[in-house]
Amino acid sequence: MAGRVHVIGAGMAGLAAATSLASRGTRVVLYEAAKWAGGRCRSYEDASLGCRIDNGNHLLLSGNHATMAYLARIGAADSLTGPNRPVFPFIDLVSGAAWTLRLNRGRLPWWVLRKSWRVPNTKARDYLALRRLDRARADDTVAALLGDLDPLYDNLLEPLAIAALNTKPRIAAAAPLAAVIAESLRRGGRASMPRFPKIGLSESFVDPALAYLRERGTELRFGTRIAGMTVSDDHVTGLVGPNMDEIIAPDERVVLATPPWVAADLLPGLTVPDAFEAILNLHFRAGIDAGEAGFYGLLGGAAEWVFEKTEVVSVTISAANDRIDTDSDALALEVWSDLRRAFGLPRTVPPYRVVKEKRATFAATPEQLARRPDAATRFKNLVLAGDYTATGLPATIEGAVRSGETAATFA
Repeated sequence: MAGRVHVIGAGMAGLAAATSLASRGTRVVLYEAAKWAGGRCRSYEDASLGCRIDNGNHLLLSGNHATMAYLARIGAADSLTGPNRPVFPFIDLVSGAAWTLRLNRGRLPWWVLRKSWRVPNTKARDYLALRRLDRARADDTVAALLGDLDPLYDNLLEPLAIAALNTKPRIAAAAPLAAVIAESLRRGGRASMPRFPKIGLSESFVDPALAYLRERGTELRFGTRIAGMTVSDDHVTGLVGPNMDEIIAPDERVVLATPPWVAADLLPGLTVPDAFEAILNLHFRAGIDAGEAGFYGLLGGAAEWVFEKTEVVSVTISAANDRIDTDSDALALEVWSDLRRAFGLPRTVPPYRVVKEKRATFAATPEQLARRPDAATRFKNLVLAGDYTATGLPATIEGAVRSGETAATFA
């Protein structure tokens, strides 16, 4: 049993850490308080809709290299789909205009020279202002740095920032948005190809990972909550839970891949983000034309991003703290009205499911970014993983996977 690594938490960070360790032949024990893996990135059968849905919508980009490597490792590289070109369709609910942002594949952005490929009413020189992000300081907000770039800001930068940061641009830090754009738009269309699961989140990110771990002898302990840790000097010596007491041998290590509030409870004195933003997802038992991309950005309404899936239309509303207490029926009626205007759907609201994630991500404000901890801790055999750690990216799947890879390297 010597040399085991105990990974606490089976969300994306924990799965990334566990599979990375297992790929090197390390013996892993994976603990998860819930009876399932994936955290906020999972699928489940919804009895009221009579079909399988994702608990949320996640749009990846081909430039998310850590996530793509993770999928390749677990044998799920072919489980994603998306358009065969870097395209992002939008519908303006106020004017009724529909347009598509189109990128060329190479790094040189000659697409800005083609009027029909740009954001409507923008000029090629408008995009040069994105260089402001290169000098984003720690206290710069998105709105303060870019908010004067209308109509580029209203029609692209603001919805992109809300989706990537899950925080309103007037308070959201510009630095993590700069990191996202640097790894996508700035690298050209080949790094900006939209990608999402062909079937569901679990089928792409979770189920293949669990199968991979089982094949390599990983011990999976679901329904096992770690309530405390015993320590001696600079080492963790034990894990304690309601129904377990695990001794950590001197040559064993621990990866703590829990949400930040859990990590703070287990490690008194640990500074972590403590302000959070909600995400709302609505799933309607209906269908729309998938178009060339399979998703749409909506402007001027409650609905922000719409995904056409096999049996449902899924809508995401990010940075939704101001909507989290809205009655589900009223919210569904409002969003369905947006979908009717965008896609000409019937008046009658079909069966639906509203999924509210109250603490979906930490608030990506300058103040909260300053609270992100490094992977290393004061204990020599304990490292942190999670999208809230200091990855340089916002709280995304890519950030979570990178944190898991970093933790595996330390462990």
